[in-house]
Amino acid sequence: MTEAVVVLHGLGRSAWSMFRLEHELTRQGYLVYNKSYPSRDFPVEQLASKAIEPALQWARLKGVSRVHFVTHSLGGILVRYYLQTNSIEALGRVVMLSPPNRGSVVADMLLKMKLYRKFSGPVGHQLGTHQESLPNSLKPVNAEIGVIAGTLSSDPWFSAFIHEPSDGKVTVRNTMLDEMRDFIVVRHGHTYIMNSRQVMEQISHFLSNGQFLPGTSELSGK
Repeated sequence: MTEAVVVLHGLGRSAWSMFRLEHELTRQGYLVYNKSYPSRDFPVEQLASKAIEPALQWARLKGVSRVHFVTHSLGGILVRYYLQTNSIEALGRVVMLSPPNRGSVVADMLLKMKLYRKFSGPVGHQLGTHQESLPNSLKPVNAEIGVIAGTLSSDPWFSAFIHEPSDGKVTVRNTMLDEMRDFIVVRHGHTYIMNSRQVMEQISHFLSNGQFLPGTSELSGK
């Protein structure tokens, strides 16, 4: 039977940002669900169901054997939140690209700025790195998760204030999860990490094998 991949974009983005990845996964034989969701209009508690439940309904109608997820940034937090109280029938593997799993230092920096609050909406208040932030309040989930972090920033202004490896928005350390099955670091930035051929190859390998290609991480292990 055919396997499906649900692709979830990040904050302030749209399905178009994941189009190249959608095309590649389709070429590999997956059915791909890639739809925009209103990332700036609702908090995570509402966004999770708004983004994920239509995808699961689509997968049921297609009669797929497994449902994988590939997420960018905020998309990974939505999957983690949804799995706190919901189970997904035939859940496959989850690949998270640049997820703020322990919050974003950029969110910490910009939270007091009116323009940022207007751009990010309710979610912007939830993605900080403090212990009580929403990402840090989530419990481990029972899923095969692979995390890909980046170390190349295209925004020197943010980079000047981040004093550890990061993709310009999220530090490598803050992408990690205790329950992740595998983890790699690539030399790409936050905004366009999903368009990298190298990253697409790693996604494909994890979806098929439950691990990334060996010996290809810029940094080692957990």
